[in-house]
Amino acid sequence: MRVVYGGFAAALHPFRYGCPADFKLCIRSGVWSDIGNRQCMEDEHVLVDDLEEYLGPEALITTSGSYYGVFYSHDGKNAAQFVKEKLLNYIVSDVAFPIEVEEVVQHAYLETDAAFANACSLNNALSSGTTAITVFILAREISVANAGDCRAVLCRRGKVIEVSRDHKPHVERSRIEALGGYIYDGYLNGYLSVARAFENWHIEGLKGVNCPLIAEPEVRRAMLTPDDEFMIIGCDGFWDVFTNESAVAFARRRLQQHNDPEQCSHDLVDEALRRCSSNNLTVVTVCFQKSPPPRLFPRFMARRCMHFEKQL
Repeated sequence: MRVVYGGFAAALHPFRYGCPADFKLCIRSGVWSDIGNRQCMEDEHVLVDDLEEYLGPEALITTSGSYYGVFYSHDGKNAAQFVKEKLLNYIVSDVAFPIEVEEVVQHAYLETDAAFANACSLNNALSSGTTAITVFILAREISVANAGDCRAVLCRRGKVIEVSRDHKPHVERSRIEALGGYIYDGYLNGYLSVARAFENWHIEGLKGVNCPLIAEPEVRRAMLTPDDEFMIIGCDGFWDVFTNESAVAFARRRLQQHNDPEQCSHDLVDEALRRCSSNNLTVVTVCFQKSPPPRLFPRFMARRCMHFEKQL
């Protein structure tokens, strides 16, 4: 676990928040994975707390930055490994990075998808697919790109902020049907439980021009504030047994106890196993403060008591 500090005096365009000039972000991250009840581990992840250190001076990163990703393969691990290794390179090599992050990331997802399709055409044994969620933090701006059903949630002073959306087939029914696809028993064309993913070119009718499965990510952006405490990024196996609210509440209690993002990720995975998750499990916890989350219960209890007295 590394710790990265950054001081930021003004909000980034196009967002305007009245953050204090001395607001400092302290980024600390940790990850934990478990094979679960599967025969093999198909999850991959990446943690980069300091982009400048990771990429080296030739990358010309002009602001503090971090990068995180969770990738969940199906039909083998090759797709997740390929995306993990190649995606960041496509992003940072774009001349528009980091000015036009949203456009760059969307283009990089499609470039990576096409590159793996080419690799699979040369070696059919690589054929597989993967969902992906990636998070960029540049200065105080956070950009979350998602293709599939991995998920990220933000804790802002105890409250859940959704920063990604699961791309289940029923969510994108109109787009799928407009392209000639269909949903059978919750599965896209009867094959996949997601409407967006990398690769899967080996499944006829899913991928290609005017086909329903796309690798284009949905990108959501926000500005971090002094009230933002931590973020949880997890694969679908974790979210199968946790709601957004229960995950944030559980993680917040554990961080108040030990203030360790890696241990928190371990705790979340162990709890998911206890709740009988039947899938591979990967959880990344990213903390934005040096101190543990503050305890909010006394104020909450006071409000409840006042409300109760008014009812008497």
